[in-house]
Amino acid sequence: MAEFSIIDTYFNRQNKNSVALGVGDDSALLTPPKGQQLVICADTSVAGRHFPLDTDPHSIGWKSVAVNLSDIAAMGAKPHSILLALSLPQIDHDWLKGFSQGLYDCCDQFGVSLIGGDTTQSPHLTITVTALGWIEHGQGVLRSGAKPGDYICVSGTVGDAAYGLAHLGHPLQQRLDYPTPRCELGSALKGLASSMIDVSDGLAQDLTHILTASQVGAVIEVNNLPLSATLAALDEQQRYRYALAGGDDYELCFTISPEHYARLQQLNLPVTYQKIGTIQAQAGLKLLQYGQTYSLDFHGYQHFA
Repeated sequence: MAEFSIIDTYFNRQNKNSVALGVGDDSALLTPPKGQQLVICADTSVAGRHFPLDTDPHSIGWKSVAVNLSDIAAMGAKPHSILLALSLPQIDHDWLKGFSQGLYDCCDQFGVSLIGGDTTQSPHLTITVTALGWIEHGQGVLRSGAKPGDYICVSGTVGDAAYGLAHLGHPLQQRLDYPTPRCELGSALKGLASSMIDVSDGLAQDLTHILTASQVGAVIEVNNLPLSATLAALDEQQRYRYALAGGDDYELCFTISPEHYARLQQLNLPVTYQKIGTIQAQAGLKLLQYGQTYSLDFHGYQHFA
């Protein structure tokens, strides 16, 4: 089976949203909605680095899309479509069937279309997804807007995916293999959050990106970190290390003024979020436990480190 046969068999379904021209031509055609800006991001996954080699192909397809939609959500934008660049060592029809089904299952759940890409042969399985979305002009939620006095919040629970990676076969591996992009929450935070980022490399490390861009500091109350029952049952240092340094959660970490936080609570969104700290003027990230300084050695994930 040649490249174009792979595309026609596994990656050429009819688009379900506004796409002028999708898969099958040299480029896709989109018509930008009036008064909106294009939001675009890309993420690459490499077998053996971003997922174990024996990972279910359905979950690989799902996650390849989900991690990009999480980036779109972190800007407060609405996801629209994706491009897929897939490098395969060989043609494995069972793998391609599972992978494409997982990819489309995630696309369908979040109203996204696959509109093009590329397929090549390579010694290593490599998956690059580019996601596109729309947001009203000037409404993108950046990392650089945090202000002293803002609350620091995070959605869902944190540390579960890292625990699942360290304990393959545990139920929390589901959080690693099938992250849920917080698209509805991201859109709701448009006009409310002062800054936002998705948690991909560890909560503390990703929050630090906000602090650096906003030129502020933060205090985190570790006893307020939202934890699953599994992590809450661990000893203190373990649970906080997973929660602060564990990657692959794809939850949203955002800062928000007390006034806007009150407005957010009135929306009754179907996703939980927890206030875990406060932005302060003095640079640096400080940890407290029940108001007392807390010491914990940890670091988030970094390529090439």
